[in-house]
Amino acid sequence: MGSFEKMAMADGAEINVYRAQPQGERRGGVVLVQEIFGVTEHIRDMADEYAGDGYEVLAPALYDREEPGFEAGYTGPDLERAMGLARAHSFDQSLSDVQTCVDRLAADGAGPVFVVGYCYGGSVAWFAATRMHGVAAASGYYGGLIPKAADDEPKVPVALHFGRFDGSIPMEGVEKVIEKEWPLADVYVYEAGHGFNSDRRKDYHEPSSELAKERTLALFRANGG
Repeated sequence: MGSFEKMAMADGAEINVYRAQPQGERRGGVVLVQEIFGVTEHIRDMADEYAGDGYEVLAPALYDREEPGFEAGYTGPDLERAMGLARAHSFDQSLSDVQTCVDRLAADGAGPVFVVGYCYGGSVAWFAATRMHGVAAASGYYGGLIPKAADDEPKVPVALHFGRFDGSIPMEGVEKVIEKEWPLADVYVYEAGHGFNSDRRKDYHEPSSELAKERTLALFRANGG
């Protein structure tokens, strides 16, 4: 459904953004934030899926300044490249780019604007709920930075999705988030590992993926979408 287009960011840089138009009744806008592997086929498929649910979707290619068109696989040298790029990239720049996309959807009259992110993007989604403006609600999947930022109270409703067997995000960190009992945060733990949402990954867990998507859509619809 969607296609890439160039979009100017707040710092003047033009980066690629995958844009998918809503199908059927328009429910709002969604900024969909990538894993460390780039705006991969899986991320584009997810954007198209949310468009099928009635949302106008923007998925910015956050690493375009460093490596335009970057896409990587999940293992071996590709994983190492992705991790190196994620370390070199400014997380604050990612937040700024996502804010630009939120503002663009709002200016285009998309309706309420939501943020959903996976892995790296899951952390961005948490910060969208705690720091950004113009976001109606956010849904973050297995974001590794979230436990480290658990002291920041969300300003808008946010759903967080973690895998109990995620070796990169220990349950002690997830429990720290749960213990905060932030009134606007719902924390869900699934019997799955890291990356359980992606059917391209070895830890894909279909029941968890489907349940997390149901919860994400319910969150959006409860907040104007």
